Amino acid sequence: MPQPRGKLTPNAPLAPLVWFKSGGAAEWLFEPADADDLAAFLAALDPQTPVMGLGLGSNMIVRDGGVPGVVVRLGKAFAAVEQLDDTTLRCGGGASGILVSSKARDWGIGGIEFLRSIPGTVGGFVRMNGGAYGRETCDILVDCEIVLRSGERRVLANADLGYTYRHSSLPEGTIVVSATFRGFPKASEDIQTEMDRIAAAREESQPLRSKTGGSTFKNPEGYKAWALVDAAGCRGLRRGDAQVSEKHCNFLLNLGDATSADIEALGEDVRARVKAQSGVELEWEIQRVGVAK
Repeated sequence: MPQPRGKLTPNAPLAPLVWFKSGGAAEWLFEPADADDLAAFLAALDPQTPVMGLGLGSNMIVRDGGVPGVVVRLGKAFAAVEQLDDTTLRCGGGASGILVSSKARDWGIGGIEFLRSIPGTVGGFVRMNGGAYGRETCDILVDCEIVLRSGERRVLANADLGYTYRHSSLPEGTIVVSATFRGFPKASEDIQTEMDRIAAAREESQPLRSKTGGSTFKNPEGYKAWALVDAAGCRGLRRGDAQVSEKHCNFLLNLGDATSADIEALGEDVRARVKAQSGVELEWEIQRVGVAK
């Protein structure tokens, strides 16, 4: 391994870092000191070594055999949010949705409120075109700075990212180190009212205090994934300690000691039942990474 300025840990357990609290270890976990450190490390790393970014671990199943290669986790050095002008923010790739939306509120920048409801970081939002409550990352992104797997640094405009629903064309192994978002002028108190509404709606409808991975399946065109799951009789369905949430059936839960294999297999059970009942093939929204045990 190249010797970076940041922290490089071999055989690092990932279960404590992901919301499901399950799964194996990273062969290497790298927490870079800054973007220069990340770029130099990736440039010196064997090109055959796989690289994966990890944010808050909210939308991810880490398989029980762990993740080969290097998992990059952006820490405090990548969590800054700064105001560029009356409507524009520059946000580190490790900044949370709650931090970004709160800063936007403080500076009277509207249109960013929906990030309050997404339990992840800017890097994940940009990569997956994260969205909620009628808004998506592509609606607010101006550009982003990335480090490619080769170590090359680039700035990409919104139009370069090939955005579709919960998808971008960023190459595998790319790490988003910052993003520029643009909203519109709005009174801070009105922004807070909208954020409170979003928070209350999430609290009422989602199992926020459980070990979960967030929204499990993408909404097929013309359908709501949760409604298809419910109609297929999957509300409360279990496999070991893995369960389809009874509160919101597009969420899977780890009730205690579920393995990642249990959780992923339960998801496949749901997909099969929905296909048989409605003819619709659900697509995973949650990332499933690593190798089976």
